[in-house]
Amino acid sequence: MIVLTIDQRRSRSTEDKVEALVKQANATVTVVRPFQRTAGDEVQAVLDDANEAIRLAVMMAASGDWSVGLGFGQVETPLPEETRAGRGPAFEYARVAVERAKNTNAHIAVHGPSHEATRLEAELQLTACIVSKRRATAWEAGTLADEGMTQQQIAKKLGITQQAVSSRLSAALWFEANRMMDEAAKSLTRQLKMLKEQ
Repeated sequence: MIVLTIDQRRSRSTEDKVEALVKQANATVTVVRPFQRTAGDEVQAVLDDANEAIRLAVMMAASGDWSVGLGFGQVETPLPEETRAGRGPAFEYARVAVERAKNTNAHIAVHGPSHEATRLEAELQLTACIVSKRRATAWEAGTLADEGMTQQQIAKKLGITQQAVSSRLSAALWFEANRMMDEAAKSLTRQLKMLKEQ
């Protein structure tokens, strides 16, 4: 299982964003146990889809508003209905990871029972740093590209040249970052499968 523990940064000097995160994440992400406030400005959820967990973790960290800990491993079953009542190594790994994430420039850390966690952390930290530097215009073009539109279609929709679309996607390293997240998700999926087989 994958446990995400997400802590709001600068919570004492900014508005509480936890409820908005909980509502949005639970409406858009498939979870085993829902996003739930655990204490103060912290949120936790249990997932089993590596792709969704990694994309969400990277986007949350890249926003600059959250420190994200991704823990993977075993959990005690049956899982309780309340996320915050969950126990097991994956929860402990997520706790270690979120504390470490608070002291990184990327605001994200990964912890688990294998050395693979170290490599995953490096990949996700680099990816989060890349994503955090994207401009609004890159997000506009990239989101349409992710929906399957061609650069020509994006250009027409945005009222810009195809060359401008290409430039925005290139400057944002859009496809490279997506590929990095895809490969990280494949690696995490393999780790989860190996843990199930143990």
